[in-house]
Amino acid sequence: MTEAAIEKENKEIAKQYKELLRISYRDLSKEDKSLIRQAFDVAVDAHKDQRRKSGEAYIFHPIAVAKIVASEIGLDATSIAAALLHDVVEDTEYTLVDIEQMFGETVARIVDGLTKISSLKKDRDISLQAENFRKMLLTLNDDVRVIIIKIADRLHNMQTMDAMRPDKQVKIASETLYIYAPLAHRIGLYNIKTELEDLGLKYTEPEIYKDILEKIKESKEEQDEYIKKFSDQIREGLDRERLNYDIKGRPKSIFSIRRKMVKQNIAFDEVYDKFAIRIIYKSDLENEKFIAWKIYTVVTDYYRPNPIRLRDWISQPKSTGYEALHITVIGPDSRWVEVQIRSERMHEIAEKGYAAHYKYKNTEEKQDQGLDGWLNRLQEALENSESNAVDFVEEFKLNLYAKEIFVFTPEGDLKSLPKGATALDFGFSVHTEIGLKTRGARVNGKLVPLSHELKSGDQVEIITSTKSKPSSSWLDYATTARSRSKIKSALRDEKKQIAEDGKVILKRKLRSQKIALNEKVVNELVLYFKLKTSLDLYYRVGIGTIDNQKIKEFATTRSNVFMNFIKNKIRRGNLKDLNKPEITSKYDLLVFGKDSEKLEYKLSNCCNPIPGDDVFGFITVNEGIKVHKNNCPNSLQLQSNYAYRIINAKWIDSSQEEFRAVIRLNGIDNIGVVNEVTQVISNNMSLAIYNMNFDTNDGVFTGKITVGVKNKNTLKTVIKNLTKINGIDKVIRE
Repeated sequence: MTEAAIEKENKEIAKQYKELLRISYRDLSKEDKSLIRQAFDVAVDAHKDQRRKSGEAYIFHPIAVAKIVASEIGLDATSIAAALLHDVVEDTEYTLVDIEQMFGETVARIVDGLTKISSLKKDRDISLQAENFRKMLLTLNDDVRVIIIKIADRLHNMQTMDAMRPDKQVKIASETLYIYAPLAHRIGLYNIKTELEDLGLKYTEPEIYKDILEKIKESKEEQDEYIKKFSDQIREGLDRERLNYDIKGRPKSIFSIRRKMVKQNIAFDEVYDKFAIRIIYKSDLENEKFIAWKIYTVVTDYYRPNPIRLRDWISQPKSTGYEALHITVIGPDSRWVEVQIRSERMHEIAEKGYAAHYKYKNTEEKQDQGLDGWLNRLQEALENSESNAVDFVEEFKLNLYAKEIFVFTPEGDLKSLPKGATALDFGFSVHTEIGLKTRGARVNGKLVPLSHELKSGDQVEIITSTKSKPSSSWLDYATTARSRSKIKSALRDEKKQIAEDGKVILKRKLRSQKIALNEKVVNELVLYFKLKTSLDLYYRVGIGTIDNQKIKEFATTRSNVFMNFIKNKIRRGNLKDLNKPEITSKYDLLVFGKDSEKLEYKLSNCCNPIPGDDVFGFITVNEGIKVHKNNCPNSLQLQSNYAYRIINAKWIDSSQEEFRAVIRLNGIDNIGVVNEVTQVISNNMSLAIYNMNFDTNDGVFTGKITVGVKNKNTLKTVIKNLTKINGIDKVIRE
């Protein structure tokens, strides 16, 4: 770089630093500014010779992360300093001891947690990304700020990912949608959650992202006009009450619009609630609730509310601390509009999440209990380290986005549980020992099974017994991560006890066959009975599944065990044979990897891809390559947890094989409509119909047809032609 370029870059670095101090959410004292300045100087020195893939000086990244932490999240000076230093120990010559000597134990602890998370991805011994996530979450025990700064770090990486390879972009974006966005949601960082979701969609489904973005821009003027029309109506009533308020329109995120389009099988134009209206009012703490309901009365005087869409998170805040009154009303032009009513304090908590809790902690002690309680429950689940990492992350995720219900104990205490929670989940939410000894439950005075799904407002009483203990069937109706982890832990403890007895029994039975119980024999037995571990072997002996007869059979065939072992290894190694050239012509529709190799594959049943779909290959353990659509429901989990088993795939030909696609359609039941449908598919387009089912109900019909098509373009033509039939309202591919 030239001297002029270096000088320009240094000026920009200084400018960014000054902006960091200026935009901080909190008032910074002299000591705070001194701490941040010291951290900035160390970060600049540490990263002076580093550059990002985009070519810019690396120091811009920690400054950007610190700005997110300072402004968008609103954390303290300690957190800002830690954000500036978050990559120093990992990437430079500075050590954790250096950081502790210069900045103290707290900053060092946070930086250490962030360094541990970053080093996970470089540990080649860890085969599953899920294990990385679990270890990352363990850092919550040290300081929740570790995770919050990591979320800020991920946000800036997502904002500046254009210079990366496409496969890296998809992997990081999938991981973001899979774990970081839900985590930001659960901590209460709603704005960051929304941005992470939109950026995730930008890289996982770029065409769809661009299409929705363009349509949002095109419809913005119309939406602004509608919001003004809606607001003008109610301002008169609000002004009459002499309220100090502001009305804003909040557009829905691209990701949420996409999710609604997929969930309801509708086009962009059919998504009516593309925005919400917020009324933010000034109030002292004492009158907050009173004014919120006064605004509710004014709004519903002008617009009719939907009674089943009232959400009162003021009387009972969400466990994230979120407070607001949400109502859905019929606005101008008979369109449903969501109105969110918040005080300025509530708005700050919704915008800043964790940081705003602390700002109001002195006056509102309860605000932090939701987050602290969740962190404690999470820690309990994390301590159960023997559980499968993928299962753990899946269960953990279920509780991140879960909607909440509120139920009562017999004494009238309020408990918050995820929607879908059962009576058994309630038992574990009260106390682990109560959950483990649960025998039954009464809901609103009536005896119900443990699988009974609770609803908001239920009063629940747990019936316990000292003789009760968990069974594997409990896992079928336990939904929360806490209850499932406790049940699995109890079952494992019981299994270990049975296995200890089984080991003694096995030793005795083998002795009668003149076989000594040693490590070699145990490995042979595990292989012979197609088990995974010695624990499984001892357990099955303990419960009698492996009896005398089976052990005798093992003894007589023991001489062949070595050959069985070799065969088993060959069978497990079949994946290595996928590159063999002896591949028949019927597999030449799809090619894999950079070299466009023709490999054997199977089409996954979860998304039923056909030629023309955007797809990828996933190398399974036993079934070779499975092909999934890019927007498959399982795509995010596979891309995030098993990125090392993903291979690129693309269609190169579609003329030699027929694929089955399912079409759903509905409309007004006219005489001859079925005949017209079959005419379009069979006669006009000469396609095979493999299955067809039509139901009618009060003049409306729904149909499901399975047709044979060569590629995606043919399917599009079929759908287009079917929509032209008189009376048909909607045609979609399942």
